[in-house]
Amino acid sequence: MLSYQHAYHAGNLADLHKHALLAVALDYLTRKDKPLSYLETHAGRGLYHLDGIEAAKTGEAQAGIRRAETEDWLPGDHPLLAAMTQVRRSHGSHVYPGSPLIAAHFLRRGDSAHLAELHPAEFDALSLVAGFATLHRQDGFQMAQAVCPPTPRRGLMLIDPSYEVKADYAAIPRQIGLIARKWNVGVIALWYPILTDARHAPMLEALETSHPGALRSEVAFAPARPGHAMIGSGMWMLNAPFGLGDEAARIEAVFRHRA
Repeated sequence: MLSYQHAYHAGNLADLHKHALLAVALDYLTRKDKPLSYLETHAGRGLYHLDGIEAAKTGEAQAGIRRAETEDWLPGDHPLLAAMTQVRRSHGSHVYPGSPLIAAHFLRRGDSAHLAELHPAEFDALSLVAGFATLHRQDGFQMAQAVCPPTPRRGLMLIDPSYEVKADYAAIPRQIGLIARKWNVGVIALWYPILTDARHAPMLEALETSHPGALRSEVAFAPARPGHAMIGSGMWMLNAPFGLGDEAARIEAVFRHRA
């Protein structure tokens, strides 16, 4: 299915959770003078306008990143704020970077990036801002299986599907198992929504059975509007960089006290 467009949800509380962890992970990985690969299976358009029609329709950014910035949910030296500042310097104060442009802030000469996006309009928009990466207009898991193990072998993959199809939950543990066997040194990060029906639970049980010791971070928040099913955000990360558990604990505490 190709109906999902993240512009309606960009900068929401789930993005704040996901991107805070992603930015800290990439900041740590790029401190070492060793090249790395960044892969993303569902990249989206890469750049979102928070003053646009889509964001105004849902108000999720106002309740998410806008509120977080006003209330200092992120410390001043947080890597996500650094990435946002750089992107806004280039594109204006009312934009929010998707994960591809957050990654671009940290990537250096000699690093490699592969971004997959199947939605035609989203891919076209991504093409305008992601000249730093090799773009793949195809299913993200097909790209991941074809590229892994990447060169350089050191690196991180973000898996962030729309979960429009319930079958995604059942398919993901197998896909991650195949990727991990090919790329056993890769950091594999999976974002998932926490919905009122807890449909993510069997997926997480399968992942934790196959990959004990992986990092799992979850935060809860009120529905964006009456009847909205998402009540939280989760990140599961295999081979998580050293110290990322500290950031997970910090952001989880912020959500417990403020969300």
